[in-house]
Amino acid sequence: MRAAAEAALAAVGAAGGTLATAESLTGGLIGACVTAVPGASAVYRGGVVSYATGAKSGLLGVPADLLAREGAVHPDVAAAMAEGARSALAAGFGLAVTGVAGPEPQDGNPVGRVYAAVAVRGAATRVECFDLDGGRDAVRRATALLALRALTRAAAPDRPQ
Repeated sequence: MRAAAEAALAAVGAAGGTLATAESLTGGLIGACVTAVPGASAVYRGGVVSYATGAKSGLLGVPADLLAREGAVHPDVAAAMAEGARSALAAGFGLAVTGVAGPEPQDGNPVGRVYAAVAVRGAATRVECFDLDGGRDAVRRATALLALRALTRAAAPDRPQ
């Protein structure tokens, strides 16, 4: 995971950007991975752990009607979280994750269903869906890894991954 965080920070930094995160099911794991990298403060602005649905709306500006209609585990919610984090923390890049770590399905989504979104100032927000296997810890760790890789791809689209 350290290598993925280093690569993501390097890509964001090389693009002249800064990073903000919004995490739900990972509960701050992405922020912890990023801040474990020496020099992260040159790029990382901070993050919001919006575990509760109301926090997604109140802190990140996710539309309440979207949450009421679709639930917290939805691609549009992930996109709004990434955009909200990017805006709230005045960053060039916003990375967000929302999903179901288990042990029970949520809002019609199976355990392991995760959405990761990358919002980039001046570009369309990208959302990826992952269906992950394993227990709660495995889903959370895989989510953090895959989200960091998605950020690297978005920040350095011309570089081989």
